[in-house]
Formats: sequence, C-alpha cells, structure tokens
Amino acid sequence: MQVQVARIGKPHGIKGEVTVQVLTDSPGNRFVPGVELTVEPATLGPLTVVSARWNKDILLLAFEGVSTRNRAEELRGGKLFVDSDEVQDDDDGWYEHELVGLEARVGSEVVGTVSALNTMPVQDLLIITNGAGDEILVPFVEEIVPEVNVAGGYVLLTPPEGLFTVNSEPATAPEDAPEDAPEEQSAE
Repeated sequence: MQVQVARIGKPHGIKGEVTVQVLTDSPGNRFVPGVELTVEPATLGPLTVVSARWNKDILLLAFEGVSTRNRAEELRGGKLFVDSDEVQDDDDGWYEHELVGLEARVGSEVVGTVSALNTMPVQDLLIITNGAGDEILVPFVEEIVPEVNVAGGYVLLTPPEGLFTVNSEPATAPEDAPEDAPEEQSAE
C-alpha cells in the first residue's frame, strides 16, 4: 500500500527546486538523495530525490531530471508516496488507512465510525461520523483517544463533556429579539 508523505508546492528559484508540504513525521528519513518516490498523477513520476534542504520552515526538494523552473512548475500539486512496506513501523503511530472504518466507542457504546484522519501542524484530528451522518472532530491525543485497537476494529474515546453535542443543536433566534423586526427585502 502506498502512503502519502508530501504534496508538491510551487517552484523555488530557477534551478528546479520545489517546496513541499510535508505529511510525514520523519522527513529526514523520507527525503534523502537517491530515494525514489511514486507520484500521483503517475504522468509526473516516479521522481528520485537529488537534494533536500530546509529554508526556514519550508522543505525544498530537487529531483533528477528537473533542472528548470518551468519543469518544476509542471510538478505543482503532485502527491508524493512511498510504499508502506518500506516504512518502518512506529508503535505509537497509525496510518489513515489503518484507522478509517474503525468503530468509535465511548465505554461500550458505539458513537460512530472513524471516517478520516486530518493531519494538522500542532495535533492530528480524527473525524468521526455519527449515526446521523454528522462529522465530529476529535483531537487525536492520548487523553481523549487512550486506545486504538486496529485488530479489534475500534478506537476507545474518553471525550470531554459536550464534544459530541457542541454545535449539534439547531440554531434558534435569541428569545429577546424583537418580533417586529423588518423583514429582508429581495431585489427583484
């Protein structure tokens, strides 16, 4: 199975380097010279890393055969993947494909299903879809998700009070709103 590790951004300079949005916890191990990455769409690759360097907080990559700004521009938006068999397992981490479809449980009650993992700069979010089809964003931290049991098919949640009910009530007009407020007129 392929695991996405980055998305190619805009060109940097005139010699073919590109900026990338890093989607891996270990860019130092993924983007080393000589590593071949699968690209989506397939017409853009595969690409072999020639160099990787940081410019402030932005990772810049150079690839074999990409030596001009115009060629680098053609790569913009491409998604970079590695084979998950080549990725060393991390006991403290999971890939999105391992989490999607797991039951979300609070105690013994099933409250929904994991529908996605949203990777964020500060912390990741599990997206739980409940029985009504609503999406609930759950911080993927040990205090709220103390157990992930892929083999058992579930994640155990200990959500703070209100996490599954905030914003689920239909919006109503404030009780102190004047009843004789003018109606909006439509332009005809």
